[in-house]
Amino acid sequence: MQENYPQKPGLDFILKQAFFYWNKTLLYQILFTIIYGTIFFAVSFYILQRFGIYEQYSAALTEYSEVGIDGFEKLNEDFAAIRSTENFAYALYGLMAVSAFLYPLNLGFFQIFKKIDMKEEIGISDLFVGYNGLNFFRYVSYFVFWYLICEILKITVILPLFWIMITILVGPLMFFHNKSTFEAISLNWKAFKMYFIEILVCTIVAVLFKYIGFALFFVGALLTFPFWNAMIYSLYKTIFNEKS
Repeated sequence: MQENYPQKPGLDFILKQAFFYWNKTLLYQILFTIIYGTIFFAVSFYILQRFGIYEQYSAALTEYSEVGIDGFEKLNEDFAAIRSTENFAYALYGLMAVSAFLYPLNLGFFQIFKKIDMKEEIGISDLFVGYNGLNFFRYVSYFVFWYLICEILKITVILPLFWIMITILVGPLMFFHNKSTFEAISLNWKAFKMYFIEILVCTIVAVLFKYIGFALFFVGALLTFPFWNAMIYSLYKTIFNEKS
């Protein structure tokens, strides 16, 4: 990895490269979404039931459906009351835990993309490489740290986006170079200052494309949901001049 940052590539190159990796791994994109979605929604449903949140929301919505549009203000009050409960806080911690457990699944794509660069054979086992050994706990710990900071910043409008951009390359830096969380953030910060426009545009494109599938009756999400990883790898490979 070169940290002196060579001449900037064009945005079109970074975007085309991301779509290339995404297009080459469509079957893995579908598999990722099925695994991620099945585990996340199943465990989340259990957590919401376990702490009674599902029943409370269902009761509030049932009451609203009976009253109609006039009960919208009451519905918001009921939702606010639910969110203020201790059980709701516990449920949020549970959702954070399942998200943290699933985070290493994203890192498998970095190995897959790297193998594509090296013209090596890829397999389903590559998707689970983030769960190998003690590094799994490093990745989970990083996600918990990232998530908690993001939650704190949600009181603002722009800072969560800023936090995403200054940590967007942390995953591959930890995965490929065994960097600690703060070493990776430091390198990401240096890249962010030099490649602000590229990182900003790629972040926006990745977020929009990632969730556009949900607008297509959720079916499109099978293909678009993991696109974020292809964009991250394309940025990482380009900015840090990672050679094939």
